Amino acid sequence: MQIPVYAKIQRRPVVEYRRNLEASMRNLIAGLWLASMLASGTAFAQYFPFNEVGVTMGHWHIASHDVEANKNLFAAMGGTPTTTGNPSVQFPGHRVNLTLGGGAGSGGSVGSVVNHVGFIVKNVQEQVAMWKAKGVAVLPGNNGRLDQAYVVTPDGVRMEILEDKTQAMPIRHEHIHFFLTEAEIPKAQAWYAKTFGGEAGTRNNAPVVNIPGAQLRFGKADTPQAPTKGRALDHIGFDLKDLQAFVKKIQAEGIQLDEPIRTGTSGVMITYITDPWGTRIELVQRPAQ
Repeated sequence: MQIPVYAKIQRRPVVEYRRNLEASMRNLIAGLWLASMLASGTAFAQYFPFNEVGVTMGHWHIASHDVEANKNLFAAMGGTPTTTGNPSVQFPGHRVNLTLGGGAGSGGSVGSVVNHVGFIVKNVQEQVAMWKAKGVAVLPGNNGRLDQAYVVTPDGVRMEILEDKTQAMPIRHEHIHFFLTEAEIPKAQAWYAKTFGGEAGTRNNAPVVNIPGAQLRFGKADTPQAPTKGRALDHIGFDLKDLQAFVKKIQAEGIQLDEPIRTGTSGVMITYITDPWGTRIELVQRPAQ
């Protein structure tokens, strides 16, 4: 049966409206969840809810030359250092691990496929003033922007600071910014959306993939960038609801593990994969709380 012309015209707005409504509801639920965690004082021990394939943002893993200097930096920025286990600093929905078994990394984030990572704060200029008072070296935003700043860790991990005046908490994790050659960017966006169940979209006309707790952004580099393994920002990490099931999914999609799944003494299950552009990714399943 032939579809009337008016139905063809109306269908696209309805579909787009439905998608926008669903995205808004997911954002609202995540926001209410995070607000409730903050109110109850448990936000730093929690992550954003898993998406439909059981993925949420987990951590950045820095192979530090000076663990205490890194810990002091992130604590000054509003993180909470852990009191047990390997040294790390927790932020709402995300943590920064500070040691790696292979020792300190060589080379900062700039020049690698993960060029920088990012936080979002309620007010950039207020946070910058507070951080400077605590001895944090802060670089200005691009082209005189007041809603942007940069902080670089002692090991050379570049962090972009952006602003959202509507958020309730002073600081939270926001994004991971990959730098790839132009031809590889749409491939990477599609790979991350498929592999991790992310939502592909755009921000400022640039491609992104949204997963709970993080926006994965893709910027243009003139030449292929170095792999992350062995650098100061050795890898990024995603938490999984069911690691075994997720591994079966990605293996069916042709992705191979870098090493077999192993379980630590605390009951945490982990393995690693490497994306086609050289980003090392840790996959983690934590014991039920």
